[in-house]
Amino acid sequence: MKIAILKETKAGECRVALSPETVRSLTKAGFSCHIEAGAGEQSFFLDSAYEQAGATVGGNKNTLLSDADVLLKVNAPSLEEVALMPSKSVIISLLYAYMQPALVDALCKQNVSAFSMDAVPRITKAQKMDALSSQSNLAGYKAVLLGANALGKIFPLMMTAAGTITPTRVLIFGAGVAGLQALATAKRLGAVVEVTDVRPETKEQVESLGGRFLEVKGAEAVKTEGGYAREVSADYLQKQQELIKHRILESDLVITTALVMGKKAPMLVSAEMVQSMKPGSVIVDMAVEAGGNCALSELGKTVVKHGVTIIGEANLPSLLPVNASELYARNIVALLTHLANKDGFKWDMDEEITKGCLITHEGALIHAFTKQILQK
Repeated sequence: MKIAILKETKAGECRVALSPETVRSLTKAGFSCHIEAGAGEQSFFLDSAYEQAGATVGGNKNTLLSDADVLLKVNAPSLEEVALMPSKSVIISLLYAYMQPALVDALCKQNVSAFSMDAVPRITKAQKMDALSSQSNLAGYKAVLLGANALGKIFPLMMTAAGTITPTRVLIFGAGVAGLQALATAKRLGAVVEVTDVRPETKEQVESLGGRFLEVKGAEAVKTEGGYAREVSADYLQKQQELIKHRILESDLVITTALVMGKKAPMLVSAEMVQSMKPGSVIVDMAVEAGGNCALSELGKTVVKHGVTIIGEANLPSLLPVNASELYARNIVALLTHLANKDGFKWDMDEEITKGCLITHEGALIHAFTKQILQK
């Protein structure tokens, strides 16, 4: 089976879908890996390292695509790339297909089977394939470093001959993978950290990492399904807003991580809240690419509004390309080798992981969630 790896073309993307380490494991398993020259340079993986691992490096991009059985990418392919793929070939990448109807149509018309890394079910046997978690972990870490760099003060308590410096106060919205890693990183740097989440069951995780969980009275009324909030009462939302308005006044750094699958990111920090913050405070909006959790954040920009620095970096994992590529490559190889061997794909359509992340197949959109969103 021929695997193609191309340079990522999305602006600001420094990751690559396979590392030399994972090429070596695929080659040993009988796969044939073909890498576009320079594909790994921004992740500091040289062409020579890929060649030593057993890959063929070079060749025209169009030829690589037209000869490949499987295309592995970080980001979704362009419409032009899809048009060059052979009928009945396969792509595996982050697709977010429910947001890209034109891409879904193109994949169907080209008869390309598409597996989406962002749709891998979060079950025990798929943990090694969970790219969202591996990348969110790195993003949570980097968000704290960006925030710390933009602050005009240090994180830890420091006692000096000239007096005592009080610790930085960090407020984190969301106790998912990114939020918990942000909490752990901020605590390691010496900050006092508070975390809010609509899921009361995350309190134990927050406290185990040394954070203070901001509880909203009446949180027991929040309904969850599979660990995600599904229904929040108007009364709960009002109480949560009152609590946050008070806590944000004292915060030096605010990190927002809230996303809703298939929808615009929820608005958590209003313009009025930003205006109420201390001069020199910082907000890192990790949901900016999905519309943002802060009313004043701007995609791909760092702006200053009402004396508050608001960081809208869209692709935090790409700022750590070595680790991000290494982890993503292991995720994608785990999925590929679960779905196929050197002789081809198994196409077990009732198998849980296949069913969970196969978006298009045999010229049709078959993924239930994507179909539900796009047909609304």
